[in-house]
Amino acid sequence: MDWNNQIILITGGTGSFGKKFTEILLKEHAPKKVIIFSRDELKQHEMQVAGFNHPNLRYFIGDIRDRERLHRAMHGVDIVVHAAALKQVPACEYNPMEAVKTNIIGTSNVLEAALDAGVKKVLALSTDKAVSPANLYGGTKLVAEKLVIQSNNYAAGSSTRYACVRYGNVVGSRGSVVPLFLKQRSSGKITITDERMTRFWLSLEQGVRFVIKCIEEMEGGEVFIPKIPSTKVIDLARAIAPETQIEIIGIRPGEKLHEDLLSADEARNAVERDAMFIIQPPETLWNRNQHYEGKPLPEGFSYTSDNNTEWLDLEGIKKYIAPFEELYKQGKLEG
Repeated sequence: MDWNNQIILITGGTGSFGKKFTEILLKEHAPKKVIIFSRDELKQHEMQVAGFNHPNLRYFIGDIRDRERLHRAMHGVDIVVHAAALKQVPACEYNPMEAVKTNIIGTSNVLEAALDAGVKKVLALSTDKAVSPANLYGGTKLVAEKLVIQSNNYAAGSSTRYACVRYGNVVGSRGSVVPLFLKQRSSGKITITDERMTRFWLSLEQGVRFVIKCIEEMEGGEVFIPKIPSTKVIDLARAIAPETQIEIIGIRPGEKLHEDLLSADEARNAVERDAMFIIQPPETLWNRNQHYEGKPLPEGFSYTSDNNTEWLDLEGIKKYIAPFEELYKQGKLEG
């Protein structure tokens, strides 16, 4: 794929993912133009002040709830990476319709605007919380995934294609537990909800590079899932603050002990590669005779954070969090 001639728009482009995606894309792939689409003018200003002022970079103020603004922003765009979402679980629980308006209706607006504008590829970011969701955030992301995949029906007679990437917790991203634990460490006590809890983990750079690879490979209708390590949350706390007291405060409503990236039901229609799983497009109206290399999965297979074959030990966790330790010391770590 020739990135040099591509115009890329990133919704939620001022977030942790958007900034790292923009940095790597401009440095290594030199696209024709990158458009940051987000609703917060302060974050756009801060992003520019922090050095994101490349001549091929543009900033659009806009909300994915505003379909007309999306239409304007997508004019001439080749690729859309849809990263905008309300993702804080407690905030989504307390403000359910706001989560629906952004994560579901906003996603629908992105998909329809992309089709109307003749965008070639739309890749949406999803989460392990969309699998067997236990909270409203996960529920909205499940619906968003279904909208993305089935939008290939609408686009059957056009060149627009839609796909999803689904992965786990990004170390140190906004809302991550890593900044929280670093701040709690100074108080002498770290709180976790259950000592049995496990989570999938990947670095921001891993997530970005996986998304770039999936954009290059997508044909439309896939859900791409990276193979990533698991960690016990209590081990994460011990790696960050080995001398600090750990208090178990009890699991919260809508919180899972373990997360799922691929359910047993989905695995029947998935293939495995060395570094990823791909959930193939379902039987659809847009049958384009797509074929995905990879081996089928055994009956009953699932990919969850507690049955993972790859785990981070304390030393492995420390390597992941080392950059955020330094940012925390400098007072630059986003919570």
